[in-house]
Amino acid sequence: MPPRTSARCKRPLRERTRARILLLADTAGPEGAHKDTDISKTLHTCTLTVGRIRRRFCQEGQEAAFKHKPQQNRKQRVLDGEAEAHLIALTCSTPPQGHKRWSLHLLQNRLIEERIVDTVSHETVRQTLKKTNLNPG
Repeated sequence: MPPRTSARCKRPLRERTRARILLLADTAGPEGAHKDTDISKTLHTCTLTVGRIRRRFCQEGQEAAFKHKPQQNRKQRVLDGEAEAHLIALTCSTPPQGHKRWSLHLLQNRLIEERIVDTVSHETVRQTLKKTNLNPG
């Protein structure tokens, strides 16, 4: 039996759309270059996206136009996987004496006391618990 050919593509949709933008914008094509508005209507994208892809292709080359550009100013996470696991275990444990339940500030202080992290805000604790559906509020 011959190998089955798959109809699905090997490239992400974003890369295929960017390639189509550049193909439609190509001046050497049989129809010539299309306008940005025509390309955006044809491919159901924003005209700003079309212009951005064309500019990136001209300034940085083909690889930069197709690939996703990583974020430059991305903050490093305060709570890694181990610290998150400790936070979840702490949340599921009994609260300190004199308290009915854990508050975000109590959890924040306990993480710092146990030297899990040097500093952490109660907002980071809240977002982490919200992500895991364990918000004590």
